[in-house]
Amino acid sequence: MEQLWLPTTRKECDRLGWDQLDVILFSGDAYVDHPSFGTAVIGRVLEAHGLRVAIVPQPNWQDDLRDFKKLGRPTLFFGVTAGTMDSMVNKYTAGKRLRSEDAYTPDGRHSGRPEYPSIVYTQALKKLFPDVPVVLGGIEASMRRLTHYDYWQDSVRRSILADSGADWLIYGMGEKPIVAIADAIRDGHPEEIYTQPQIGFICREVPGGIRPDDICLHPHEMCVKDRYAQAENFKLIEEESNKIKAARLIQPSGQDFVVINPPYEPMTTEELDAVYDLPYTRLPHPRYNGKRIPAYEMIRHSVTIHRGCFGGCAFCTISAHQGKQITSRSRESILKEVEAITRMEDFKGYVSDLGGPSANMYGLGGRDKSLCLKCKRPTCLHPKVCPNLDTNLQPLTELYRAAAKVPGVKKICIGSGIRYDILLHHSDDEGTNRSHREYTRQLIANHVSGRLKVAPEHTSESVLSIMRKPSFHQFEEFKREFDETNRRCGLNQQLIPYFISSHPGCTEQDMAELAVITKRLNFHLEQIQDFTPTPMTLSTEIFSTGINPYTMKPVYTARTPREKLAQRQFFFWYEPAQRKAIISELRRIGRPDLIQKLFG
Repeated sequence: MEQLWLPTTRKECDRLGWDQLDVILFSGDAYVDHPSFGTAVIGRVLEAHGLRVAIVPQPNWQDDLRDFKKLGRPTLFFGVTAGTMDSMVNKYTAGKRLRSEDAYTPDGRHSGRPEYPSIVYTQALKKLFPDVPVVLGGIEASMRRLTHYDYWQDSVRRSILADSGADWLIYGMGEKPIVAIADAIRDGHPEEIYTQPQIGFICREVPGGIRPDDICLHPHEMCVKDRYAQAENFKLIEEESNKIKAARLIQPSGQDFVVINPPYEPMTTEELDAVYDLPYTRLPHPRYNGKRIPAYEMIRHSVTIHRGCFGGCAFCTISAHQGKQITSRSRESILKEVEAITRMEDFKGYVSDLGGPSANMYGLGGRDKSLCLKCKRPTCLHPKVCPNLDTNLQPLTELYRAAAKVPGVKKICIGSGIRYDILLHHSDDEGTNRSHREYTRQLIANHVSGRLKVAPEHTSESVLSIMRKPSFHQFEEFKREFDETNRRCGLNQQLIPYFISSHPGCTEQDMAELAVITKRLNFHLEQIQDFTPTPMTLSTEIFSTGINPYTMKPVYTARTPREKLAQRQFFFWYEPAQRKAIISELRRIGRPDLIQKLFG
């Protein structure tokens, strides 16, 4: 019998004639065999490498650990991931309340995973199989690989390697390092793993000793006591994370050292194509028949066309995890996936997204690659677009046209976020400027599913500068273009902006002015959030330390529930129930002049 999915039970392994597995992956997410789910990707990559791989999704950690024992001992290693999101971000809101549902668990249940699965799963496996290596991966492990601030415990925590007891940690996108680890163990040379790129580990003695080109970070214990030490560490970590040729990072922690080897260079187009061309079923495992997995519902008919993001937003973990260098898939690989979607039984003709971390970064990068090799800027767009950045969007426009012509496709929609600062950038090359205008027109006229989501995030120039986001004037310029294109095309589409309250640097006065400005633009805001500090982002470090690591100057941040609520209420100025409290707050902060502008 053909096995379409990777096995998840002993019975499925027996059906394949496998008496022992090479790698067993434990995941905090449900198993969806789709290239948007990291566990499926890693499983398929290892399978293509000739290994016998199984996945144990959302194991029960509260009984006798039978889920951790049921597939036995692998010949190579256990892999552990919390899932597609940091488990605490996935579980709790910025107000530390349970989210309405867990998007990666069948029927949205909250009982599918523990807090910090990376730690809980690893400790369970080490208890049962102490001599079998455990490899940590995924965004929870990646963003917690060194000393980090944990918002939910309001504490500075040591590396997740120390808390979990894992042997090795893979940070960033894991296809290349996971294969390197498998090869080293299979070939009988596990010691080679300690020199592999993109690997983290804990040791008593640093392999090869501390070299002149290593970067030695402040010890964990110092970071707990000294916020300036933690801020200095963060700046070094972020800069090295964004280099193509980075240094090895070493941080003392207790009697040990946490060692983070430099990353691999970005994948090539051919390597990325090979990952996405693997035989995914694009469906949840049959064990979930009849159950809804919310995250899958959102991406089932979507296609990832590139990796990486050079936006460098201060609050975003995506670019911190994937890196700022863009690797784009070939048009042939993308169109092959679009064709596969058209053969799905539930496909009605609408592709929900051709995107990535930012929808319109496909094919973009530095003109002179030698300059990129020297660069350590965390963003290519802020405070202004890098003069070395090629922003020609003609290949992306042509890709949209080609995908729209695939038989069975009625419409290609773009669901990922659009960087309008790229569209509005004026290049020295007129052909590039022409490609910006043509892309913008085609996007608005043909690829919006009624509502286009963009992320100005704020209206205050000082807050936007801390966020590493463009001026709000650019959003207003893009809105004028959006409205005019809709008028010319006879369309009635909406622009849906995202905004954040309580971000470091944001005051109540900034939020009051945001309310006035968005009212003038006729927005009743829907896509809003209170800032949630997530490990290893610039915004979180400012929230935690109270200082900007790049200037070492203090930054005001709303921290108490009262301060956060005072800011958040300005999003809802149009609700009658909020009017009295907002008027009172405007008087308290000395801005009664805004009362007439909001409620006159």
